[in-house]
Amino acid sequence: MARRSHLHLTEVCALASGCDDLSILGLGEREGWLDDPSLLSSLSPYNHSLALAHPSKSLILVLASTSGDRVGNGDYAVVSRIRPSLGESDGLLAAIEWVPHVRDGEIFEGDDAAPVLAVGTTLGYLLFYSLAGELIHKQSIYPGRILRLKFRTAKAKAGSLQESVSDELSIVFSGIIARFDGLDIQDMLQKWSDEAGSRVWNKRFQDGNEEEESNFSTVPFQLWNVNKFGSCADAAIVGLMPPPLMEIQSSRRYYCAVTIGEDSVISAYRLSEDRSRSLVGAILSRVGTATISTISSFSSILWRREPSPTKKTRPKPQSFAKASPLTCVKDPPRRGERLTLSPSGTLAAVTDSLGRILLLDTQALVVVRLWKGYRDAHCLFVEMLAKKEKSATSSNYYGYSKNDYCLCLAIHAPRKGIIEVWQMRTGPRLLTIQCPKGSKMLQPSIRLSSNSSYNPLEVYLLNGDSGQLFALNRHIS
Repeated sequence: MARRSHLHLTEVCALASGCDDLSILGLGEREGWLDDPSLLSSLSPYNHSLALAHPSKSLILVLASTSGDRVGNGDYAVVSRIRPSLGESDGLLAAIEWVPHVRDGEIFEGDDAAPVLAVGTTLGYLLFYSLAGELIHKQSIYPGRILRLKFRTAKAKAGSLQESVSDELSIVFSGIIARFDGLDIQDMLQKWSDEAGSRVWNKRFQDGNEEEESNFSTVPFQLWNVNKFGSCADAAIVGLMPPPLMEIQSSRRYYCAVTIGEDSVISAYRLSEDRSRSLVGAILSRVGTATISTISSFSSILWRREPSPTKKTRPKPQSFAKASPLTCVKDPPRRGERLTLSPSGTLAAVTDSLGRILLLDTQALVVVRLWKGYRDAHCLFVEMLAKKEKSATSSNYYGYSKNDYCLCLAIHAPRKGIIEVWQMRTGPRLLTIQCPKGSKMLQPSIRLSSNSSYNPLEVYLLNGDSGQLFALNRHIS
């Protein structure tokens, strides 16, 4: 399939025609199916793998480019159908996000480093699935609807406070945020990989309860209550921050979290990390469940009771770590709708219900820029070669370093049918791109590593009606 290039967009792949599975999500039945706010999507850089799901359907479709190369040049085809076995106590699909399987501390391309899919439910369960549809892990986080799953790759300058931060997976509830450390997730994935052979043998003796949470070990995580200023529609952990003044220095770390919602446009909290609580809680959760089960079995033997059907019980929620409010911006009837972080976490773009976009400095906690007239906008940060001459071929980006790129903000205004790219922080608008109705901006949460060149932050545009996936060209002519 020949690749078609536009002035600022390059087609990387297109949905193959005649795929019956896509009709479940509305493709081919109606125009603008990507505009459905209930539709879940997540993009991975591995063969541009795209996961699509809908809460009303217990099915996750994974599409990938058939070319198998980095640029694309192929058709999108369904490569996996993940059917989560969710009961009434588990809830429905609520959020999906790709998580990398790290090898030797770096995220490289390759068949042996395929990502896994994190799935959140409406009743607060977190599940991990492989591309083959195998359940890797299941764990209860908090009995509430998961609003967002956000995986973030640690990118920080040497010598900075953020240098000690590892990759992380944040789970956003309405007024609650949880954090999984990337190292703990990789330990769980590595254990799953090492036990591949034993799982094949044990499948012969399973009794059909292979997806029960009790069959999996608990991965430690932190949990904070951030509803001091009301429930939140979106939130993010932006990075580490210094401890409070006059507090004795210790090994405890503090994170800064930014939330947005109906009661407050922007709120900020200092999150205290309590490592002992999460570790002890995980041990007590496992030991306590086993102890109660043993006592119940022993008492049944003494009293000779008739065996009764076991009722599935949910583990008690983990205790909250300390979250201290820092600041809050209230401006009714304005309410925050969506929050997007820059790669370093020092900037955040917030869209609100009045069609405004606020650029927040997350370190100083002040708004440094404001755009008006962008209702239903979607923002993503992108790195562009704004000051470099265009190369001979549009796909030749090798040899550039990080200093060659400048940070920009891509704003998709669906009501205007355009995408604008603005240079950060106070730079001009660099370009305007016309985009068809029913399009959606996507960005991989995973940043691949390369030994030869720097891989910048990229933005893609998916046209739901035509099925084409475009990459935003890094050069600005």
